[in-house]
Amino acid sequence: MANENDASRYALSPGPSVQELLAREVNPVPAHLREVAFEFMGSDDIPVESYVSPEGTRLELARMWSRVWQMACREEEIPAVGDHVVYEIGDWSILVIRSGESRIRAFHNVCLHRGRILRERDGNCQKLRCPFHGFTWDLDGNLREVPARWDFPHVEDDEFRLPEVKVGTWGGFVFVNIDAESISLEDYLGELPAHFKDWALEDKWKAVHVAKVVAMNWKVGVEAFIESLHVEATHPQIMPTTGDTNTQYDIWAGQPHWNRMLTPFATPSPQLRPLLSEQEIYDVMAAQGQGAPGMQVPPGGTARALAGEQMRKLVGMMSGRDLAHVTDAELLDAIQYFVFPNFFPWGGYFLNIVYRFRPVGADPNRALMEVMMLMPVPPAGPRPAPARMRLLGEHEEWTDAPELGPLGPIFKQDMNNMPFVQRGLRAARKPGVTLANYQESRIRHLHQTLAAYLRGESQE
Repeated sequence: MANENDASRYALSPGPSVQELLAREVNPVPAHLREVAFEFMGSDDIPVESYVSPEGTRLELARMWSRVWQMACREEEIPAVGDHVVYEIGDWSILVIRSGESRIRAFHNVCLHRGRILRERDGNCQKLRCPFHGFTWDLDGNLREVPARWDFPHVEDDEFRLPEVKVGTWGGFVFVNIDAESISLEDYLGELPAHFKDWALEDKWKAVHVAKVVAMNWKVGVEAFIESLHVEATHPQIMPTTGDTNTQYDIWAGQPHWNRMLTPFATPSPQLRPLLSEQEIYDVMAAQGQGAPGMQVPPGGTARALAGEQMRKLVGMMSGRDLAHVTDAELLDAIQYFVFPNFFPWGGYFLNIVYRFRPVGADPNRALMEVMMLMPVPPAGPRPAPARMRLLGEHEEWTDAPELGPLGPIFKQDMNNMPFVQRGLRAARKPGVTLANYQESRIRHLHQTLAAYLRGESQE
């Protein structure tokens, strides 16, 4: 373990920090972006068993997944009465349904007669009728029809209501919690919603949704997306425009269910030598589809300011909003939040990416990774219909989903690592995974919160 008095545990990368870049902004910076929240949380290894043990996965399902709030869908995916989404985690199947114009309910998606799954896929229905024998419930979970009712005198309607799952909404997302005694979604999210006040994710639409089953533990997937330390080795092509090791990592005391990282774009990695000129930085951005080829950075200007002004005009036109007051950071940077245990909403005004990771059944070696993209709703015309999930096949790559655009190759690079991480963890002789003190602090935060759930501790 590192010496508790060793100042190097707080060491930061050279180069302009996120806060130094924010200090150069012309427009007022939101107060929450000026916050810096980090405290040394130790340097002990994370046990390898956490990633490979079938018993550990079953314990997570019993003590953690059964008690946490999980993002199940977007409200826009169930706009009409009877619209529903089937959300699955472990052996649980949860039916999230709009049972009234302004009411969303969730039920355990299981017939109370002989246990058949009621709805196998997303869709619309005006009653919940079991395909096996015909037991039927209304959209509020009340029993309405029993076949051969004369043979079920012992069935009491009130006792045969479909068991409900707690529901909450935030930012246009619908969350579910299997634990009837859980804390409210509002308490669970704590101060996070205040950070998104100006970004209004509820006003966006789901333009992209791509998923793939990957040979990895769900935590291996989560951890790959809560640090930027891997950029140099895994994504070297983006180093000219990504301040990877300058990323700011924030963990707030008393907020066990969420944390944040701020990765600046349109600024080079401090690991590049020699340093690039501002024009060279912008030219790389343009070549990667993040700028207009041929544009010149004005004398004394920066690639970041030029790219920010272009984005301000583009997003303003797309959304019909005046964004003259918005910072470059809110238009360019990765303002990425993580909500325990598996939900990543990005902040800012454009291309709000969302990640979600789930174990496949109780298999510690398989997980479903999902990528969604939220876009501004066009100012004219109807709200676009949300994208349906494209599930990539076993032999398909992330680059086979053209809707991901330039992010497809990035995800391919990430996922090329994951099966080998999982294979390596199973083969490891070293019993623990070693983490950086600062750049991988969010991983440690994840495991500390997980450990508290596994111990059965309250998270209020």
